[in-house]
Amino acid sequence: MSILRLLLKLFGAYKLYEKWLKHTVMSGEIPSHVALILDGNRRWAANKGLYPWFGHRVGAEKVDELMDWCIELGIRVITLYVLSTENFKRPRKELEEIFKILKKKSLEYINDERIHRNKVRIRVIGRRNLLPQGVRDALEKLEKATSKYDNLYVNIAVAYGGRAEIADAARKIAEEVAAGKIRAEDVDEKLIEKYLYTAGLPNHEPDLIIRTSGEERISNFLLWQSAYSELVFLDIYWPEFRKIDLMRAIRTYQKRERRMGG
Repeated sequence: MSILRLLLKLFGAYKLYEKWLKHTVMSGEIPSHVALILDGNRRWAANKGLYPWFGHRVGAEKVDELMDWCIELGIRVITLYVLSTENFKRPRKELEEIFKILKKKSLEYINDERIHRNKVRIRVIGRRNLLPQGVRDALEKLEKATSKYDNLYVNIAVAYGGRAEIADAARKIAEEVAAGKIRAEDVDEKLIEKYLYTAGLPNHEPDLIIRTSGEERISNFLLWQSAYSELVFLDIYWPEFRKIDLMRAIRTYQKRERRMGG
């Protein structure tokens, strides 16, 4: 068998499997909110003898595909762990390249016909004051340009840390208590949630958290919101993530019995 025929045969089998998998997951409960830890960009690049930022660039393009898949499957909210507060310890050159990618993609999305046609609302969660002014401006322009949409919510967690989020919420609540706007005895879980970065989402708690690259930890991601999330760890680098990987993760989610402590 020629290489071409073999490739065609394998591609045909892949498409059949993808079609079957989609039918299977669409017959079950689709998670409303899926959060993803986009891990493995640097290792993917290293395996190919490339600089780390080449992996980040390919990973950023993968997000375009992910949004299409989520719209197709009926997922309402996705939260993407793009850059953590801890990532600021990385080499300066790598951070500069990441900031360039963030700015470039933000400006592209402002004029992206698919974003507007599919009514995708994009929000930034994290300590945006840590970002260079040009990057922050581009992200905020994107937020404003998509602020009226409600078909797919995309949260970009950048300069984000779960502990930092809780600390920021606690600080704001303490200030409100000190100002007499809130009584200390009124502070409960529901009130705290109103001060988190994810406040105002149709579903701020992810049903499913997916991490790529084979690592099995949540790395300071959505610590408050993930209390009852289902976790799926995939042994694949983010730039290699496929539609069938997303659907496999959803199928795993569907097979689990979610009792929420009950």
